[in-house]
Amino acid sequence: MSSSISGLGAIGSIGSLPKLSPLESANAEGSFSGVLTNALQQVNQLNSGAEQQIGSLLNGGNTDVSTVMIAVEKADVAFQLMMQVRNKIVSAYQDIEKMQF
Repeated sequence: MSSSISGLGAIGSIGSLPKLSPLESANAEGSFSGVLTNALQQVNQLNSGAEQQIGSLLNGGNTDVSTVMIAVEKADVAFQLMMQVRNKIVSAYQDIEKMQF
């Protein structure tokens, strides 16, 4: 049982997850589109990293299954978050479109 607990340290901590910080990006990029572009690039990087790890696992590389699953889940959660952001943006656009001036 102690070996499984010590194995958890190799996975990493929550602090090692990439952070999407739109406020810092907004200052660096200077626009809303810059923030979205930065967030999409980070999601794309997570996705491509997960794909690389899956490929390495399938080719018989020295990759642990749990590490691959964690990378896939990180990419999935980031993608789901971006889809919810997209849905909110579309909804806000539709609400503005319905307004009459």
